[in-house]
Amino acid sequence: MHMSTESSVSETTLTDGVLLSDAAADKVKVLLESEGRDDLALRIAVQPGGCSGLRYQLFFDDRTLDGDVKKDFNGVNVVTDRMSAPYLSGATIDFVDTIEKQGFTIDNPNAGGSCACGDSFH
Repeated sequence: MHMSTESSVSETTLTDGVLLSDAAADKVKVLLESEGRDDLALRIAVQPGGCSGLRYQLFFDDRTLDGDVKKDFNGVNVVTDRMSAPYLSGATIDFVDTIEKQGFTIDNPNAGGSCACGDSFH
């Protein structure tokens, strides 16, 4: 019993790869259920560009690419292609639902503050 507790703790403290918050995982589950699909994964890709040097794409994907990095968060499969994975190591994806804003947010320590504009992440 102790081993399973320790292994689950070590898995959640890994800074390797992208992290999905519980709120984001729950929202992804709701979206997948509304699509009626359980064969889709949330794919996160990084493209060069944007103010911080990185632009993010989040979308549902049923493809598997060679070298994909896969993780499971509360039953939600998250995949990242091998080119994007190093840029997303330690990044946290969250879902916010407030009066001002609704949507997924990405907190990425790898996106260095190369400029000071406030609208880097859309």
